Amino acid sequence: MRLSGRVALVTGAASGLGAGIAEAFAAEGAVVCMVDVAEEAKAAAAVAAADRYGHGTLYHRADVAVAPQVADMAAVALGHFGRVDILVNNAGIFTESRLEDMPLEDWDRVIAVNLRGTFLCTRALIGQMLERGWGRIINMASQLGQIGGADVAHYSASKAGVIGFTKALAREVSTRGVLVNAIAPGPIRTPMLDGETEEWRSRKLSELPIGRFGEVDEVTPTAVLLASDGGSYYVGQTLGPNGGDVML
Repeated sequence: MRLSGRVALVTGAASGLGAGIAEAFAAEGAVVCMVDVAEEAKAAAAVAAADRYGHGTLYHRADVAVAPQVADMAAVALGHFGRVDILVNNAGIFTESRLEDMPLEDWDRVIAVNLRGTFLCTRALIGQMLERGWGRIINMASQLGQIGGADVAHYSASKAGVIGFTKALAREVSTRGVLVNAIAPGPIRTPMLDGETEEWRSRKLSELPIGRFGEVDEVTPTAVLLASDGGSYYVGQTLGPNGGDVML
């Protein structure tokens, strides 16, 4: 029970990695606020999976790219639980387009959700962590933020921004008890991967040294580590469960 007594907020928690992380945190004793843009009915299975551990789970609908909705999210979570110890900025979107054909709306929306959303949620909750002198912030990046990817310049740029944001913020707050790190997974079997074209998936699969896509439960242990006391000497790091797509 490495997270017993902790309060965690996970964005993008209705499915995929966010749902898996929320459940993994609950299994380790945390109470969890699950946030997503999806209607609560569509998140019911994910909420039930986390709530079965009996520590208390709250679902809140919010678009992390919209500042007033993020402010409401923070107010609801803090009003319900009294504090948030662990923030996982997982909400993200992915589209494909060659840059010369990329709609401006695609660029703006991907950057807004993936990077602006990370900033807004962090800004909304970091103050109360600093006041208590303890907090963990885990930002979901991507290996594409490290190596780039054809047809996904906007997504790659947003995730590279998340990595830079993680390093900069870690330098600001680590001496005040708040540790900030990132996870940069490779392609993981989630609804996001399902939404990519078969051509993109086939090309990406051929590039992976491990020869397969990852599973959600191959990423969640990294989130648990960074959220727990076992991760207390990780500062500004980007951990990469990526099947060998990036080797540092």
